[in-house]
Amino acid sequence: MNEPPPPAAVCLPPPDLTATIEIIRKPERHLPLRFALFDFDGTLSLIREGWQGVMIPYFVEVLQETGTDETTEALEAIVREFVTRLTGKQTIYQCFALADEVERRGGRPLDALTYKHEYLRRLWERIAHRVEALKSGEADPDTMLVRGSRPLLEALRERGVTCYLASGTDIAYVRDEAAALKIDGYFGPHIYGALDDYKNFSKQMIIDRILRENDLHGTELIVIGDGYVEIENGRSVGGRTLGVASDEAHPGGLDEWKRARLIGAGADAIVRDFADLPTLLSYLFGQGATP
Repeated sequence: MNEPPPPAAVCLPPPDLTATIEIIRKPERHLPLRFALFDFDGTLSLIREGWQGVMIPYFVEVLQETGTDETTEALEAIVREFVTRLTGKQTIYQCFALADEVERRGGRPLDALTYKHEYLRRLWERIAHRVEALKSGEADPDTMLVRGSRPLLEALRERGVTCYLASGTDIAYVRDEAAALKIDGYFGPHIYGALDDYKNFSKQMIIDRILRENDLHGTELIVIGDGYVEIENGRSVGGRTLGVASDEAHPGGLDEWKRARLIGAGADAIVRDFADLPTLLSYLFGQGATP
């Protein structure tokens, strides 16, 4: 599957910063919405906010160990490019790219899984206190969710929409963090995440399974996420697609880089979060839908 062009290559209108939903593609006549597939990190969960600040320095450190004479700044630019380009795919793909860069500099790369596990160890050092605070009750789960996530999930459940969760984060972490956020009940058994055996999981596989097992036509499914992968996958099967251009560090803000990337991937509409539930439900279910 080809990745959409980078944001700089996409001709976009300026965002309307006052709008809570930006319609990119006028909806055609839709079948009733029956299923929704959500991404996790950055779409619902803010637990891993700042993960790039762990991955990029670690990868730069690995490249410096090859003995290259490139400056830290030059290496950081290289790493940032492939890390951001591959965001939305399983973490292992960023580690494959790292191994390629090590080899390109004459080094002997470690197995990509080794890089992945070390990255996850370092990331856990950054976020462990967040998870622990949620589990102990010290932190309110809604403070670590994209605004409006819980009311939206509740509204979908009330309307009989079956929700799936599919993340490029490892499945054990997704289940644990969804439970800590107290949103796992909205998904029941339909929580999926990355595996060390990476070929046996992808968001496209989950979408195909939903369509196959439920005899769905594309527009009965909506795919909601902040990464190009799920949006591109949803678009490819004729589903509806809602891009979430969340500014994870500044809740309620719009991440213009995400917006450009999501539009390039084929998002039908863009939101920064789910705080304006009446407008969002009207978009999902038609005029007159109420919370």
